[in-house]
Amino acid sequence: MENNQPIIIKRVKRIAGGHHGGAWKIAFADFATAMMAFFLVLWLLSTATPEQKIAIAGYFKDPVGFSESGTPYIIDLGGSPVLAPENTLNPEVESQPQPDKATVDANDAEGMAEEVERERLELLLQELQNKVEENPELQKFKDQILFEITPNGLRIQIMDAENRPMFDSGSARLKPYFEDILLAMADTIKAVPNKISISGHTDAKPFIGKGDFGNWELSANRANAARRALVAGSYPDEQVARVVGYASSALFDRKDPFNPVNRRIDIVVLTKKAQKAIEGSQTDDPAPDPAQGAGAPGEVPVTPGAPEDPNALPADQQPVPAHEVRERLNLFDDLAPKPAEPPAQ
Repeated sequence: MENNQPIIIKRVKRIAGGHHGGAWKIAFADFATAMMAFFLVLWLLSTATPEQKIAIAGYFKDPVGFSESGTPYIIDLGGSPVLAPENTLNPEVESQPQPDKATVDANDAEGMAEEVERERLELLLQELQNKVEENPELQKFKDQILFEITPNGLRIQIMDAENRPMFDSGSARLKPYFEDILLAMADTIKAVPNKISISGHTDAKPFIGKGDFGNWELSANRANAARRALVAGSYPDEQVARVVGYASSALFDRKDPFNPVNRRIDIVVLTKKAQKAIEGSQTDDPAPDPAQGAGAPGEVPVTPGAPEDPNALPADQQPVPAHEVRERLNLFDDLAPKPAEPPAQ
């Protein structure tokens, strides 16, 4: 009897990963996602403010209290959730002040403004240094140009050298290369709104000339010549707060008063505080009241019809006004007293 049953051959397909296949990859991905979320929570907690931590803790303690004040979105771009004590189930949860509404102290605001201004001056310093390095003509004189941040602002010192003076000897006439330095800097300095102060300095060598012209006049004229060069380079003239000459009273090299570096021009990009120190004293004096009599210096104005002061001193004992004292003592007369003329014969 023939057997017609089919022959079934089972072939087992072996997988290199073993009997579990690739399911471990899904489990590892879930684990990695959970770890990422865990470290993200740790990072958020480390950067959150105490007020935000209190708000988060209050949400988990009593979510009902946040039902109306909280945001309906998953990610709140408008800020942290705000407690709603009138709807909360936990009476111990109290509202905390929001850090965004905290007032800034006046001293803190002034300190922040000074910090921003200092950063602006440091950027200006870096830009000027880059301009000197990139310009082949200015690079020749980089040893004569000094930049530094001082309490009054950014100071730019352009000094003389033995073989490269900035001015003609004993004159305020600019050398052409010194004009190029000022013209190149004018366009960069005017980028900041701060005003500038320009000062001229000489060495201790006495000025040889005629008349009363000396180092004081020479240093002031040189500072004013530098101002004219900056204005010619499109720097606004109204941004110049002060032009002054110091002669040899503020030497750069005090050990060698005749050193050429003592002959220099200082340009200071002033801070707001330094600018107020220069200009504030000219505007702080109150204007005289036109209702009061002008009177002489030292006199007390008398209002017509005013009652007489019973405690006032008699007229012969009243203090003498200052202008009469000067006239009597003759303090401001430099002339010697003239001898008495002999009687006419």
